[in-house]
Amino acid sequence: MPETILVIVEQREGKLNRVSWETLAAGQSIAAETGWSLEAVVLGSDVGSIANEIAGKKVAKVYDLESPALSPYTPDAFSAGLKEFLASRLPKLVLMPHTYQVRDFVPKLATAMGRTVISDCVGYRKDGEKLLFTRQMFQGKFAADVSFSCDSPWFVTFQNGAFRGDKVEAGKNAAPVERVNLEIPAGTIRNKPQEVFKEAKQAVDLTQAEIIVSVGRGIKEQKNIELAKQLAEALGGEIAASRPICDSGWLPMDRQIGSSGQTVAPKLYLALGISGAIQHIVGMKGARLVIAINKDHEAPIFEIADVAVVGNLFDIVPPLIEEVKKVKAGT
Repeated sequence: MPETILVIVEQREGKLNRVSWETLAAGQSIAAETGWSLEAVVLGSDVGSIANEIAGKKVAKVYDLESPALSPYTPDAFSAGLKEFLASRLPKLVLMPHTYQVRDFVPKLATAMGRTVISDCVGYRKDGEKLLFTRQMFQGKFAADVSFSCDSPWFVTFQNGAFRGDKVEAGKNAAPVERVNLEIPAGTIRNKPQEVFKEAKQAVDLTQAEIIVSVGRGIKEQKNIELAKQLAEALGGEIAASRPICDSGWLPMDRQIGSSGQTVAPKLYLALGISGAIQHIVGMKGARLVIAINKDHEAPIFEIADVAVVGNLFDIVPPLIEEVKKVKAGT
């Protein structure tokens, strides 16, 4: 029997988190290289529809772990339920997206099972028979290849944007779905979840945005951010910024991209007046298409940009907005 890779997908209120597709793509890649079997797990209460959605992809099997105690989410219930399930299956490798929810429960789960976690990985490689997982260090200045010395199951979380979710392979036939009713004892859950916290009405999860217009010091003044907002609105995207802009209070901190902000992987990332410090690059290098506008032809951002526009953003962005509007209007 081949070893098993188990991908734990994340759902919130009956909707699959987009980064879960990226983790599934990672699992498919590792399975193809190692010859191990790939299975998936979804946890919750009445999440059979999500399990069926995953079953349409190239996986050997999907487990639908059900319990009323799993909704709403609590770290106690998730770690207890997964410990019970994993102890009965003993997969070789357990992959998860590096989300706030996973970061909340996986230390508890791994500790309860006497295992360790390699977290926030950006890739992997096979060295002979050994699997190595790549983690960034010192705000992305270095990368380390890390391996496990403990017994399996091994726990790994992958950073948002490390893999392409749209590259997940579909299965030739739907994979079987097994419903597992978990027994989570009364008294396991020690806290009572309240309504999901939102910092403000305008707060946004940029990890889910498909188009991002981001501004840096080249925007010069706070009032000029309105220009970037107009471009983002025309494109149907979100506005974001490098750290100096947020530190100055020109945009809220929840709009910051980088090592001390959010890590994003949109379809389009448009960088306006951003030089491209490594702390910013590590937060957006997973973007599918990067367009950078900067008057400095030696700006580091150009090293990773797919399209590099050397020029004054105040000369380039206004006509760009008009052209986008014309295209959308069909003229």
